[in-house]
Amino acid sequence: MRKEIPLAERILDTAETVLRRHGPEKTNVVDIARILGMSHANIYRHFPSKKALLEAVATRWLHALTDPLEVITTDRTRPAAQRLAAWFNHLRKTKRRKLVEEPELFQVHINVIKMARDVVTEHVRTMHHQVERIIADGVAAGEFSGTIDPSVAARAFLLGSAAFHHPALVIQQPPATEADARAVLQLLLAGLRAGTA
Repeated sequence: MRKEIPLAERILDTAETVLRRHGPEKTNVVDIARILGMSHANIYRHFPSKKALLEAVATRWLHALTDPLEVITTDRTRPAAQRLAAWFNHLRKTKRRKLVEEPELFQVHINVIKMARDVVTEHVRTMHHQVERIIADGVAAGEFSGTIDPSVAARAFLLGSAAFHHPALVIQQPPATEADARAVLQLLLAGLRAGTA
């Protein structure tokens, strides 16, 4: 027997379809309700405004990105440097794949996320915390220098690798190459091993 999808999830699925077709500016709750065969009041029971609905869509998109990164973060069977490399490579390859395979949808993601500042702040906080935990594990294991502050180093890591994962930078042409990614990653890892002067 097929499990029934909760109404809130069906609303989000439909909102994504409408967003793909019309973009965030022209997407409206009435159109989403019409496709679902219900009144827009039903949608407002789950999402009190269009803004809340778009924020929920953005949250779901960003969780789809950070949930696999969390698996890498917590995999303590590998050294911290390997986990950090895997984290970085998964993030950048996922962003690049989305841009190449669905450029219009990638732009919709950017536009929706611009409207959901609190969601973006939480997303960045999540990524920072993931990198911080990996670096802290590396420091504890003696893999990275004991002179670094994992929180400060995590922020530096994210800033130093932003060209490969920040949406506004990923879309720039020409794109960063695999060789660029390797060079930046090696430089960042070398800094973590060397520590602060």
